[in-house]
Amino acid sequence: MIRRLCFGLVFLLVFISAAHAEMVSISRTRAQMRSGPGGKYPIKWELGVGYPLKVVSRQGDWLKVIDYENDGGWVNKKLVTKTPYGIVKNEKIIIRSGPGEGQREVGNASRGVVLRIIKRKKGWVQVRHESGLTGWVRRDLLWGW
Repeated sequence: MIRRLCFGLVFLLVFISAAHAEMVSISRTRAQMRSGPGGKYPIKWELGVGYPLKVVSRQGDWLKVIDYENDGGWVNKKLVTKTPYGIVKNEKIIIRSGPGEGQREVGNASRGVVLRIIKRKKGWVQVRHESGLTGWVRRDLLWGW
């Protein structure tokens, strides 16, 4: 009985921590993702404003992160913010005037496009593109916050 209770508690803790993974977004125009936790490590790629990342672990001032394609690296914590952004994970999505499939189309976005999340409503999020276009998309079409 105690063994089952301990197993259940461990499972619950793992589930809760996975469900509440810490998300961050890039706060600078250009931020470098590195292969290790420090400025001496090689640059893997550069990321732009809003790019969402999931924090996997920490080491000093550095965050080990993964992106929507499960690619990982390290960023300095000074380069990120808690401002919510999402990235389009489908080939193409429709941006609508309101939260619902029946709402008018106001634009679209392709895979990899970063959108600022403004508001949430029943499985939908209001987003803003860097161009200024604002509208609503289904939450499940974005990766991130």
